[in-house]
Amino acid sequence: MVSGGPLSILELLKRSEDFLREHGCQSPRLDAQVLLADVLGCDRVMLYVDYAKPLTEQELDTYRTFIRRRANHEPVAYITGTKEFWSMEFSVDTRVLIPRPDTETVVEEALDRCKKMHIKDLVDVGTGSGCLCAALLKEFDGSHALAVDSEDGALEVAEHNLKKLGFEDRVMCMHGSLLDGALDRTFDLLCANLPYIPRAELELLPDQVRLYEPISALDGGEDGLDSIRKLIECAPDHLNPGGVLILEIGHKQAERVQALCLAEGLTSVRVRQDLAGLDRVVSAARV
Repeated sequence: MVSGGPLSILELLKRSEDFLREHGCQSPRLDAQVLLADVLGCDRVMLYVDYAKPLTEQELDTYRTFIRRRANHEPVAYITGTKEFWSMEFSVDTRVLIPRPDTETVVEEALDRCKKMHIKDLVDVGTGSGCLCAALLKEFDGSHALAVDSEDGALEVAEHNLKKLGFEDRVMCMHGSLLDGALDRTFDLLCANLPYIPRAELELLPDQVRLYEPISALDGGEDGLDSIRKLIECAPDHLNPGGVLILEIGHKQAERVQALCLAEGLTSVRVRQDLAGLDRVVSAARV
């Protein structure tokens, strides 16, 4: 892989790219670059500025370890311990799902639907890394948030990220299943990225997801809607009049989720597509 005498950055990247490609990684060049930039503490552009520079033994040993982990399909974000979301950097590990660009569609929908509203109180259910909560707090000045998760480990990650990003005075993290612990609290905005993969499809997920990311954050039950269905049922009791519910969904679930919202008396139900043109978000409002 990356053994032998001193190697320049360019030589090292080429060998690593070939090695990752042989092991079935879908973006071997990018993965090799991101991991080496992390080891060297620089951005990817600098790799080509200092392309002839050899690595120290310690740097090379660390990079070899990273490349072997990636060859086993461990996600790059877990190897580096960070992932960007909504132009902010989040710490991530195997206790939480890795933030994905698709989830930014939830933030876009919130900005669109709530642009004429004064969002004072919001809640992020199934907060995970806290990425969605942080993005909403960033966009809605003066708002305060409740971040809820049923996993203690996920809440620890969320609390770390929200504090690191300077939101600790505007958010409370709460352990709980959906909104069971919120009692009679109501919100202007209720957002959630809950498990939505049908259980029978979990085995079909890519290795880097199936083998490393927390199953509890993926498994949506028989039809993928176990948690989403329960949240929609209780949403009207936790939304202020005119309050908005926004849910990330699987791309084949829009019709069923819209029907669930309408059955609970929610109105203005609509679907938003992600960058790939797939149904990704359903939103609705309380009268």
